[in-house]
Amino acid sequence: MKLFEKVFNPKEIRRKLGLNQQEFWTRIGVTQSGGSRYESGRNMPKPVRELLRLVHVEQLDLSRVRREDFEIIDYLRDNHPDLYKSLQKAVKAKQEAEPGDKGPTN
Repeated sequence: MKLFEKVFNPKEIRRKLGLNQQEFWTRIGVTQSGGSRYESGRNMPKPVRELLRLVHVEQLDLSRVRREDFEIIDYLRDNHPDLYKSLQKAVKAKQEAEPGDKGPTN
């Protein structure tokens, strides 16, 4: 068993978030019955695990994710590494100052 699989227990995450199975699994495109099987120990495909991590652990709103954003990130990282690192530090400092805030709200 991989470390990643040990860390993410979907039932525990769902309960901590206070969601029922329908609410939790629907947000990542999985039926309630499919989610129930994963919570009972059935092997979860990697794409589902990644979606679970992004949506429920990282609290990423997938409706706001755009390919262009990743292209900008790659560009900054490759062409302006100092600016990229500076921005990373600024975001981290903001998150630490506002622990309940997961990012901008637009």
